[in-house]
Amino acid sequence: MTLRIRRALLSVSDKTDLIPFARALAEMGVELISTGGTSAALRNEGLAVKDVSELTGFPEMLDGRVKTLHPKVHGGLLAVRGNAEHDAQAAAHGIAPIDLVVVNLYPFEATVAKGAGYDDCIENIDIGGPALIRGAAKNHAGVTVVVEPADYARVLEEMRAHGGATTLELRKALAAKAYARTAAYDSAISNWFAATLGEETPAWRTFGGRLKYPLRYGENPHQRAAFYASGDARPGVASAVQHQGKELSYNNLNDTDAAYELVAELGTGKPAVAIIKHANPCGVATGATLQEAYLKALRCDPVSAFGGIVALNGPIDAAAAEEITKIFTEVVIAPAATPEAVAIFAAKKNLRLLTAGALPDPKAQGAIVRSLAGGLLVQSRDDGVITAADLKVVTKRKPTESELADMLFAFKVAKHVKSNAIVYAKAGATVGIGAGQMSRIDSARIAALKAADAAQAMGAKEPPTRGSVVASDAFFPFADGLLAAAEAGATAVIQPGGSMRDDEVIAAADEKGLAMVFTGIRHFRH
Repeated sequence: MTLRIRRALLSVSDKTDLIPFARALAEMGVELISTGGTSAALRNEGLAVKDVSELTGFPEMLDGRVKTLHPKVHGGLLAVRGNAEHDAQAAAHGIAPIDLVVVNLYPFEATVAKGAGYDDCIENIDIGGPALIRGAAKNHAGVTVVVEPADYARVLEEMRAHGGATTLELRKALAAKAYARTAAYDSAISNWFAATLGEETPAWRTFGGRLKYPLRYGENPHQRAAFYASGDARPGVASAVQHQGKELSYNNLNDTDAAYELVAELGTGKPAVAIIKHANPCGVATGATLQEAYLKALRCDPVSAFGGIVALNGPIDAAAAEEITKIFTEVVIAPAATPEAVAIFAAKKNLRLLTAGALPDPKAQGAIVRSLAGGLLVQSRDDGVITAADLKVVTKRKPTESELADMLFAFKVAKHVKSNAIVYAKAGATVGIGAGQMSRIDSARIAALKAADAAQAMGAKEPPTRGSVVASDAFFPFADGLLAAAEAGATAVIQPGGSMRDDEVIAAADEKGLAMVFTGIRHFRH
């Protein structure tokens, strides 16, 4: 069923494409009603417009907080077209129908994202806008509602095709979008309130997002997927600019996020590179340059690095780009890239290059959400960061200065490896990584085995785990995992501690002449 649009109410904070849209409506004989700044913008362009205050007989009040909350507005939206009783009541009170509502909301999310103060955020909570949107959407049988400029062309196209009318199919689609928009808006407000109040577990919790783009499929081809932006200002895949390459897949996005979060953990003190495969690091290193860091990271597991994701903590230069493009890489992400580096990557058509502008802060708070059958599992982001001052030496031998530096590095990497996680490191680079095993001793053995394989492939005389340090994301429940690391050649151990058998593990470390420190914090990642 098509319905002719004769009167439109426009009240927008985002005035993108407003004037050409309003002019097109006017040319089709639509009467324009508007508020405040929107009305002024239309009038400045020579368009005839009626102020809402003229419609209602009341001025905009209370600094604009009250302007559309009036029966002559909401009655014009909610009256059921063709309902004799509604028609009679509307006529008795001088209420004329409003056929099109064009509203986008006060920029609450953007205000919060820029770090505005409490009062400023409160002032950017829209009241009249959501009421208009919800009223128009409920009565979509007779009213068209538009909540973003992206839909202007769609509405005009239908009106031109149907003599100034829209179809029920379009009105339903726009109503669905309208409710999703107000839901996401209210979600942002409620979560902001919870954060300002320090409520960790509010009684009701919702999360909203805006479609960034649909994906070809999910983890597997038979799964449907899409990428939604939450509005969080955290730098990463949602904020990054893609310079080249085909569209990112679900797995690309997941792995790229993991890579960038890991490399951010290492800060900006030294050039650092992380290579990720299936959300697990297969090589991480620091170096004097990004090129050196990449080569050191690649040596850890060059087989797994093929087709992986590379994250860098600084602007990519030509030298680093030349090395990275020597093997097939799915995605490269960094804060920036030089024009020379961009040109080098451009020769690899299947490689995606992303620049995110900045690194995320590993100490920043945030939420991680996972769906379960019948619910959502919500936790705060793992923002635990360990420094040398946090460590407790528990063995007779203290770690050397170089061992201490490598232990801190290895523990940062272990935080981003699927549990059970074991990371061997030496000279600012991982040399063996064991991830996601059901027992910690298996992770220790697999990491050592992969290190030995990499050494053999490079023609090295001994495994790089000789003289390394080892990090464990959680405590060693038995001494066997530690003994496996000692057998691989590790000389120092960093682990959270806290096992009922800590004394046995410490005794085993002393017997092997290892230095061991406890962090007091674990980093399970499932």
